[in-house]
Amino acid sequence: MAHDNKHAAAHAHPSGNTYLKVFVILTVITVIEVWAYYIPALVASPLFNPSLIAMSAAKFAIVVLFYMHLKFDHKLFRVLFSGPLIIAGATIVALLFLFGQFAL
Repeated sequence: MAHDNKHAAAHAHPSGNTYLKVFVILTVITVIEVWAYYIPALVASPLFNPSLIAMSAAKFAIVVLFYMHLKFDHKLFRVLFSGPLIIAGATIVALLFLFGQFAL
């Protein structure tokens, strides 16, 4: 037939329930980020910026894996995406240390 379902079976995607769970996780992380901003002691803490960066990176990874379907693609695509992302992240952290935003 003209419309064969072999391709559809090979690329099964998650159910609506999975996307709902991902939505809830992203919402919870966003609420924590906004909530953290309203705590003066936390904003003054040296861990404030790194914690926001970590939460943003987690949200970014979740969006890329699920909504861009990278989790369900070939591993080569994940490596081609993750490699430059890790290099960019390391560069940003190095620049933050270089210009005094982070201190050991």
